Amino acid sequence: MRDVAIPPERVAALSQALTWASAPASVLLAWSDWLLHQGAQTARTMDRGFAPMIAVHAPSGATRSGVPSPSAPPFPPHEFEDEGWSRWPFRFYRDAFVQARAQVEEIIRRGDGVDAHHQQLLAFAARQWIDACSPRNLPWTNPTVVDETIASHGANLVRGALNWTEDLARLMFREAPAEAKGFVPGKDVAVTPGKVIYRNRLIELIQYAPQTPTVHAEPLLVISAWIMKYYVLDLSPGDSLIRYLVANGHTVFAISWKNPDRDDADIGMADYLDLGVMAALDVIGRVVPDRRVHAVGYCLGGTLLATGAAAMARDGDERLATLTLLASQTDFSEPGELSLFIDESQLAFLEELMSRDGYLDATYMAAAFRLLRATDLIWKPAVDTYLLGKRQTLTDLLAWNADGTRLPYRMHADYLRSFFHDNALAAGRYAVRSEPVCLNDLRWPVFLVGTDADHVAPWRSVYKLHHLCRADITFVLTNGGHNAGIVSEPGHPHRAYRILERTADARYRSPDAFLAKARHVQGSWWPALQAWLASHSPARVPPPAMGAEGSGIRALADAPGSYVLMR
Repeated sequence: MRDVAIPPERVAALSQALTWASAPASVLLAWSDWLLHQGAQTARTMDRGFAPMIAVHAPSGATRSGVPSPSAPPFPPHEFEDEGWSRWPFRFYRDAFVQARAQVEEIIRRGDGVDAHHQQLLAFAARQWIDACSPRNLPWTNPTVVDETIASHGANLVRGALNWTEDLARLMFREAPAEAKGFVPGKDVAVTPGKVIYRNRLIELIQYAPQTPTVHAEPLLVISAWIMKYYVLDLSPGDSLIRYLVANGHTVFAISWKNPDRDDADIGMADYLDLGVMAALDVIGRVVPDRRVHAVGYCLGGTLLATGAAAMARDGDERLATLTLLASQTDFSEPGELSLFIDESQLAFLEELMSRDGYLDATYMAAAFRLLRATDLIWKPAVDTYLLGKRQTLTDLLAWNADGTRLPYRMHADYLRSFFHDNALAAGRYAVRSEPVCLNDLRWPVFLVGTDADHVAPWRSVYKLHHLCRADITFVLTNGGHNAGIVSEPGHPHRAYRILERTADARYRSPDAFLAKARHVQGSWWPALQAWLASHSPARVPPPAMGAEGSGIRALADAPGSYVLMR
């Protein structure tokens, strides 16, 4: 009989799927920890765990009456929002599921002696498995699907099967959704007029064409995260933050990061700082000489900006005017559920994956982010697409979200270990050019933005900058998630934010105190940012030239350039 060799990457991918994007060793250690402690506490486990489970599933939940079971735990309103869930037998399916989920969560939560990280990881893994078994996800226990199947004589299931076949083929060939073809960078999104004026191994620097007769004298540099393409801040013309700033008289430059490949495995955080932020500031200084720069960083781009700014403050580099950090963490002691994917076992697992190709594929990061909100980002779209046969309408933001990038091995390993795992930046241990940097050296005014439903950079974690530096900080808490809360153009319905300033010499105010004291404003926070930038800028001047021919800085291509198109 011939031996069949299974490629290592297939084994890793299968392990990842079975353990919900976690390292198998990490999950096994967590289960072992929990089981050993439960085995040593048998009496208490029965008292407060399995015995109550029997009571929870008393016949009260199985009645046909219109009165719901009094023992049924509450559930989010949007989770079972269809009126059909109040009908028999769907009400029983719903209540039994919610009760079972609450009971399992309670059993795991009460594991005395279990390591806190292991307990959180188990609760997360259990929630994924339980939610996968929700009656919402089965065609015969979801009243909406049952009603649609009867009304359409099963046509919805046929459409769903075709959708599934199409998506499977797209996944196998790593193709973007068909609907994403309507959002091509440079044609439909990322269309703010400008020129690529500089290119190196890692970035293209875009200078946007002025749209006003005069501009604020000090330019802006926009630094997006390289986890995804830069144009999240330059989507369609109506919801482009870059276009909005240009239209309000700012000279805007933006970094477009290269999508790394195997040859870029050795690119590290130092390269993203030197070839990215510092190289861009050097070029801007030649285009707009003798002017300080307002730097805007989003997500990981903001973390990099804060790191670079601390190094500049340490070295006496005064080229910055202000810092704007959008959904950017600088203290990773409480990074939310993303910390579940960051421990020694997880890091070793990821480093092994990255060592084979020289990068981390975008699909891994996308899977981890979706699992953090599995109900909304995995199961609800699956029910709509494959059981109801309805394709989700793709927006520019969703199309951008499907346009992922790879992460170089060296950079990502350093970022996860130094920032997430060791929290070296907040502790003053992260070294830039062989010397540690300290955020307390920052003195430039800071405009800090958090989003209240952020599962990537929780706003209370973003807020921690208040006790890391003594700068003037204007903090904005806007509604929405990590992406939609930032892409919050004026006129967008149902937008609101809270805003409060803290001077450098003021006492620390806790996040809860911020909520109690902050001013509540209806509408987009973009005008507040623009007004803040204008207040920290000198008088207006004629727009600068595009590039600087005399200094060798000239237009290389039209925006958005070539790096954003790399697959």
